[in-house]
Amino acid sequence: MRAADVLGSAVRNTFRSKLRTSLTVIAIVIGAFTLSITSAIGAGVSSYIDAQLGMVGAPHALVVTPAAEDGAGGDGPREYDPERSVAGGAAGPVALSGMSAADFDDIAGVAGVERVQPIAMLAVDFIETAGSDRFELAIDPSSEAMQFDLAAGSHVADVAERQLLLPTPYVEALGFADAADAVGATVTLGVTDAVGQQHEVTAVVAGVAQASLLEPGAESNQSLTDALVDTASTGRADSGGAVHYAAVAFAAEDVTDEQLQAIKDDLAAIGFQAMTVDDQIGMFRAVIDGIVNVLNAFAIIALIAAGFGIVNTLLMSVQERTREIGLMKAMGMGSGRVFGLFTTEAVFIGLLGSAIGAGLAIVAGTLASGALAETLFAELPGLQIMRFEAVPVLTVMLIVMAIAFLAGTLPARRAARQHPIEALRYE
Repeated sequence: MRAADVLGSAVRNTFRSKLRTSLTVIAIVIGAFTLSITSAIGAGVSSYIDAQLGMVGAPHALVVTPAAEDGAGGDGPREYDPERSVAGGAAGPVALSGMSAADFDDIAGVAGVERVQPIAMLAVDFIETAGSDRFELAIDPSSEAMQFDLAAGSHVADVAERQLLLPTPYVEALGFADAADAVGATVTLGVTDAVGQQHEVTAVVAGVAQASLLEPGAESNQSLTDALVDTASTGRADSGGAVHYAAVAFAAEDVTDEQLQAIKDDLAAIGFQAMTVDDQIGMFRAVIDGIVNVLNAFAIIALIAAGFGIVNTLLMSVQERTREIGLMKAMGMGSGRVFGLFTTEAVFIGLLGSAIGAGLAIVAGTLASGALAETLFAELPGLQIMRFEAVPVLTVMLIVMAIAFLAGTLPARRAARQHPIEALRYE
């Protein structure tokens, strides 16, 4: 019997018991469908994260902060150190680790760091426009390390005019028709000084930041930063000035991953923690990968269960076709051919189930992805939650067929070991 004959016979024999085969195929469809969907989710989210990395920030920039220390150790709570706490512009104490000029010098002295940009701590009570309600606002000075994609307008510029980059969620809240309508508008920021007196600082919206995984806050240009710092410093006993909570260290634009890691290690050795944008988004990627892997595990379990269904289906087929097997062997078919016949049936069942499962996943996933993009993920433009690609889909099908082949080896081995005479006598 030629290979083509074996294949044709396997296909015909698969449907001898249509109900039994159909139930087995349905079990495989469920596993293949689930595995295809979870693989598509992983591909879709990874693609979006890669796109975010391309739009946000400079890959050679590291955000540097003082290394975190445990609040309590094995010997009890850490003693209060007044040098570790700095007064901010808000009324009442603000406890955080500030950074000094000496810290910036230490960072600049690390091999591979070309320049350092301090990041001032800005405390804003609220933001409002004429006729709108007041809303809380987180704001940071603009930095090359974080250049978010824009929904409208432009990034803040180093000009005398006080400029602000507004996050997308504030557009509707502040009464603007859309992002373009907000560009050029004047907003008012509330700032509390060191003695608890509230002041108002105005700024012009230069642009609106597109929503992203990093949840961009508002950004100020240097003129607005200076105005906010000066206002918050009013009433301070010292000379005032900005309180810096972090710095951006810039390496060479052609820096390699190994060199970046060396810079991080050197900064850690002198008491600082450094992270790139990739590191920050990488945390989100790790969470998504973990969820996808758990879902994949459930899909594999479903496929293994379907594999037992294949074993049962083919064992019953072997029993029903015992005399037929004996006749084929009596006519000269070798044990290897018999083994190949039944494993081919198993692989065909796997192919049928995986093809149907993957096809249903592509149709359902594409429809669901489009619907989610317009509803639940409307604020994350460009996110295709399920992305189907040829290689992952084919990989899923091959995995299913491999499981089917392994499941088919037991009944195929039993069929191949049948003795022709005894098989022909079987009733």
